[in-house]
Amino acid sequence: MTINCKGNLIDLSSPKIMGILNITPDSFYDGGKFTNVKLVLEQTEKMLTEGATFIDIGAYSSRPGADDVLEEEEISRIVPVVEALIKEFPDVLISIDTFRSKVASQCLQAGAALINDISAGLIDKNMLSVIARYKVPYIMMHMKGTPKTMQQNTDYENMLVDVLKYFSERIATATNLGIVDIIIDPGFGFSKTTEQNYELLSKIDLFANVERPLLIGLSRKSMIYKTLNTNAENALNGTTALNMQALMKGANILRVHDVKEALECVKLAEQMKSELIS
Repeated sequence: MTINCKGNLIDLSSPKIMGILNITPDSFYDGGKFTNVKLVLEQTEKMLTEGATFIDIGAYSSRPGADDVLEEEEISRIVPVVEALIKEFPDVLISIDTFRSKVASQCLQAGAALINDISAGLIDKNMLSVIARYKVPYIMMHMKGTPKTMQQNTDYENMLVDVLKYFSERIATATNLGIVDIIIDPGFGFSKTTEQNYELLSKIDLFANVERPLLIGLSRKSMIYKTLNTNAENALNGTTALNMQALMKGANILRVHDVKEALECVKLAEQMKSELIS
């Protein structure tokens, strides 16, 4: 199972790590930490050194209740960061966390390698055409509504069936436009209650039927720290536990704040899987 990033085939049969780089002032865990280029470069170097294959940059917080950000502000935040990272780390594979086609287009022109869209092209109808034009990998996530309204949309007739149907429809739409490399993200914490998040994780192996690489983003989320009666700052151990569960059930990419610990999960999970096979 491979994806083509800037002419390089990335083999996802061995799980990869996507390091999170939030350049927003209000992200739920690391908001405001990386607000100048020097800090961004230092954090990126740290994540790459620890083993990240991708760096996922977000300039618009999608946490529940986050303030809206104007498109031009998102562009002014993120494009200079992409340019700085490409200059400092020419081979870095940058993922852009945005649901706006204009942001995606400008970042791809600046050297980004893939797009991570929480709306799977449903918020901005021009997104899929941009992906098709640039021929880059596309991460499509499950969410109902918008970041502002998503937690008001947690009613399902059958959640698992509904999420699988959603991906079937969105993948069909994307492939009809010629998009080849599609990665799916079930969207933990998006349009789902804590109980629904755990139900989804317990059955995540069923997503193998979609036959697309599976990205899992659990890092320090409220489904972890609320269950443990703590906070995001103290949710690393819980994140590690659930990342291992996701890997054993077929995750191909872990999207995380803590690269070193996630890569250790990958190494241990791969060892366990090899023993099961032998």
